[in-house]
Parts: sequence; structure tokens; C-alpha cells
Amino acid sequence: MSSGGANNSATGSPVQGGPTTTRRRVADLPESDNSNNSSSCSEYYNTVPNDEEADNPNGYIACSSGSHYHHQNHHAVMKHLLLRRKLLLLFCWVPDTWLIWVEETCHWAVNMGQSLRSGRNMGRKIIGALLLMAVVSFFLKVSFLSTHVEVNGKWNRENGLLILQTFKEDWALAQRVVDETHVVEHQTEHSMPKRVLERVSTPEIWMKPNSDNYQQCISRPKNQIRTGSKTNGFIVVHANGGLNQMRTGICDMVAVARIMNATLVLPSLDHESFWTDPSDFKDIFDWRHFINVLKNDIDIVEYLPVKYSAIKPFVKAPVSWSKASYYRKEVLPLLKRHKVIKFTHSDSRLANNGLAPSIQKLRCRANYEALRYTKEIEDLGKTLVDRLKINNEPYIALHLRYEKDMLAFTGCIHNLTVEEGDELTVMRYNVRHWKEKEIDSEERRSQGGCPMTPREAAVFLKAMGYPSSTPIYIVAGEIYGSNSIEAFRSEYPNVFTHSTLATEEELEMFKPYQNRLAALDYIVALESDVFAYTYDGNMAKAVQGHRRFEGFRKTINPDRQNFVKLIDQLDAGVISWEQFSSEVKSLHHAERIGAPYQRRPGESPRIEENFYANPLPGCICRRPQELQISSLKLDLKLSSVQR
Repeated sequence: MSSGGANNSATGSPVQGGPTTTRRRVADLPESDNSNNSSSCSEYYNTVPNDEEADNPNGYIACSSGSHYHHQNHHAVMKHLLLRRKLLLLFCWVPDTWLIWVEETCHWAVNMGQSLRSGRNMGRKIIGALLLMAVVSFFLKVSFLSTHVEVNGKWNRENGLLILQTFKEDWALAQRVVDETHVVEHQTEHSMPKRVLERVSTPEIWMKPNSDNYQQCISRPKNQIRTGSKTNGFIVVHANGGLNQMRTGICDMVAVARIMNATLVLPSLDHESFWTDPSDFKDIFDWRHFINVLKNDIDIVEYLPVKYSAIKPFVKAPVSWSKASYYRKEVLPLLKRHKVIKFTHSDSRLANNGLAPSIQKLRCRANYEALRYTKEIEDLGKTLVDRLKINNEPYIALHLRYEKDMLAFTGCIHNLTVEEGDELTVMRYNVRHWKEKEIDSEERRSQGGCPMTPREAAVFLKAMGYPSSTPIYIVAGEIYGSNSIEAFRSEYPNVFTHSTLATEEELEMFKPYQNRLAALDYIVALESDVFAYTYDGNMAKAVQGHRRFEGFRKTINPDRQNFVKLIDQLDAGVISWEQFSSEVKSLHHAERIGAPYQRRPGESPRIEENFYANPLPGCICRRPQELQISSLKLDLKLSSVQR
């Protein structure tokens, strides 16, 4: 090579899988007073053909003292190009820029070798030699790293050239995983990641299902912040039903206001339902927080402005399970014409599916961020949770739907006395808006249409493996039936309610208000280690959906239809307790204990899975791939810990 060759980069690209590299040695140059002769040997190197290379295994390059080369008469440039071609074949895995650098380094090394032989400036020469060794060492390390990455790389052929793809993102991702692995390896037992600790130290009956690949995704896009455009009118909402029915209905009305660019007046609550609770919105929810959280989504006012308060609102009950197009095409023109519209019902007025992602996310922001209970309710709820966990023991919140009105509505009288059954039948006939009057209780129970009895609920929990010492918080109103709750206590004596956990003074401001007591139950159920419900209902839907949103906390949905068959066989002596318990556990796979799955559509909105019971998809999304890899790494670490 010549020193000028560094300025002439090779024209060919590296070729995959080149021949084995052979290190070429610079010939020992005889000392001569003729500087031209020495220069000729240092400037040009003869490239030996393959057949001649076999005769010259040491790879020495002959040099004559004359102006012509020995054996070959190629022009200097031609020899230079032939040598570069040879090197490219030998070092196909090295980038072109590196080859140029190697070429210049070789020239420098030759010159340094000649200087060392002359004996002049020996100290400087030794330092130079050491520097050369450091540079070569660095080059070898970098080339080894490059080889490691490229071996795992992918090669593409484009226009006859081999181009190595870059792996910046994958390399950075791998490095992050390696870093996290080092962190985990250096953590002590007390600082092990929470999920690893949970799986190692927590019995299976208390472990929440695996949901590491999912996360909340309800953030408002920056381009969808309300700009303060002129409102199309005011919506006055009368929320109907019990607390949780009103809660989800209010969230729907927030979305409807967004769809129609309307101003929402702080909703009024139902005072005429079964409980006849006089509480209003401000008595249960932190209304200032509600307005503040949603201020970038919709405009919410405490009262109608004075100029509109004298206007008689247009009264309308929106069609249930409606799409956004219904409100834009049918309701919005009415709102623009009358300026104030009053919705007499709010429950289930939006479809579960088929809405824009931004609307679905808004429903969740309203439900899980904006609708916060008052400070008094929140504080007492947290106090009850702390009392249940006083010994750091896990507890179950059991939504035991065995109240009088529920049994009368469903017509389920299994295990009740004849007098109690008759009382429920009379009640059902007296409630006009309950359309179904004649009900076969046993047939409905065999179809899974009845709430579990307290005794059935206790046997179910026992079969699932929960010990009799487990604290059980009953999330319900007064349990109906003369001996119902005693049958439950015989299996699980540590039974609690808000009435037994709170003092008389603490409950003073709550006692006359069933919706406020329901709010307390909601908090305790949400924070429980396990939530189980014995019948579908508005509270079961609201709590299980919230628990999914908060990381898929363990929530058990009993398979009532198959369970009643099994317990009847157990009572009849057809199967043993061991068989019964094994069958019950096998029935309740991951999806029945709260594991992630996509919300299931149905033939009609009325029978499909409720949006607020399972906000996936809409408000829960899969994590990015790199976070899933990190989670997989923790699982592998867990496996090694368990072994």
C-alpha cells in the first residue's frame, strides 16, 4: 500500500463469508544507504497470486534494490488496487472506513519499524510503539463487538451489494433489559420487585391474575382539549336508579355532552327509587373535583345560568344503548332549538361498543378519575379497610345479593320458608314496573339465574380453598331470610359489614342515606384482596370494571349454573367433597377470576358484556413491546427464585 492509498476508498462493498484472513508480514528490509531503494519497498507491496502463495507460505514480499519489482512489472497503481481487492475479500466483515484506517496504521507501523532499526530517538520510538499497541488492542475489541452484533444481524441484497442492517433500537432495548437484570440480581430479598414478591410469598388463592402486558390508556390527546367554543345548549340530567346505576349513567351523560358540544348542569340524583335516599350529587361526590378534572373535555356548571333558568326545558328520555349518531342527528337539533333539554333517564343511554376511542376514554376518565366520593366518605372507607387489614391479613369482599327486593325481582326462593316465599311473591306483584310476575324458582336456579344463597356462597368459597379464618366483608344490604346469614357464619365466622366495623358516631351522618352507605361498600370492595359477587348487578359491574382498570385485581365470577348442579350432587351424596372441590376449582379458570380478555359483543346491547364491567378495549391497552420483554425477564427471574 502507499500512503496515498488512504485517500482512495475501495469501490466494492464487503462480501459475506470471505476467506479466512491471513496476516501479512512486512519483509525485513535490508539497511541501505540508498534511500530510494528503501522507499520503494516501503511504498509498494507485491500482491502474490494464489498459485504463487502456495510456494511462498510465509507470505513474504520480495523487494529488489532497483527501480523495478521482482517477478512482476505491474504499474504501482494497478498493484495498489489489486492489493485492496485482496484485503476486501479477506476482511469482508470490516466496514470500509475501518479498512482505510488500518491501511494508514500499517504505513505508520512500517515507518516506525524502520525508525526503530535506525536507533535514533529511541525513547520517542518506544512510546510510539506502546501507543500503536494500545490502538491495535482497541481496534481488536471494537471489531469483536461488531462481529458479535453482525452475526445476529440480517443481511439483505440490494442492487448486487450486501448491506448490513443497523440494530440501534434492538441493541438499546437489549441493553435496557440487561441493565434491569443487573438491578434485579443486586436487589435484596426485601427490595425484590413487587410482583415477584407477590408470587413467591402469596398463596395462590390470593394472587391476582397475570396482567403484566396491559396498562391504563385514558390520557386525553393534546389535540382534543376543549377550545372554549360556543355551547349548543344545556343538558339537565336526572340520574335514575341506585348509586352505581346513577354513577355509570352520569359518565354516559358526560360523553353525550361532549358529542353534542353541550354544557352539562351538575346532575341531580334519584330520590324515588327503592331506598328513597334524599342525598344529592354534592352529598356523595366531590363536585368541585368532578368539574375540575373534566374542564378540558366539557363545560360543567353548578346551576343553569339565570337567563335560561326561566326557560321550560324540553323533556326527553334518550333511547337506550344509542350510538353517537343518534345524539348528533336526532337530539342535537332539539338542543339547538330549545337551548335546554332535560334527560329523565341516564342509565344505559350509550352503546357499549362502536363509539370513537376518544369517547370511550372520556367515559373512563369520568368514572375512574372525576367521580370521587366526598372526603367524609373516602376517609371512613379507608378507615374500614385499615381495620380489616389490622393484622396484615387479606380479606374478601363478598357482594352477597340476597336482599329482599332482589329475591322478589328474580323470583328465587330456594332454601326460604313458605311464608318468606309468599311475601316475596306479593312484593313482586305490587311493583308495577317489574314486568315478569309468574316465575318458576327452581327452573330459574337450574339455569344459573338466581343469586347464590348465603350457604351456597360459603360452600363455594370453601371449595375454592379459602380458610374459615378469612375475614369476609359483606357488600350488601340486609340479608333476607330467618336463618340465611347464620348458615354463612357457620363456615366463616369472621363476617363484617360497615355497621360492625364502624362506630355509632362514625355512622351517624350515613345511617339515613343508603347511597352513602353504598359508597362506603364500594370503597371497601374496590380495595379488597379478592372481590366475589354472587349475582350480576350494577354494583358487581361497576366494581369489577374498576378493579380491572386498577390492574386486574382478583375478582371471582362464580359459574352459578354449573355450581348449583355440583352442590346438589354433593348434598345428595353423589360426589365426595374432594371431587366437588376439584370440579369447582376447574370451573373457575383465568377469565372467571379477573384475568384480561376482550369485552365480548352480543346479539343485542342488552345482553352483551357491559362497557363499565370490562373497559378492555377502550381504556386498557397492551403495553409496548419493550415493557413486555422486561416483564418476561421478571418471570424468568421468578422461575429461578422458585427453583
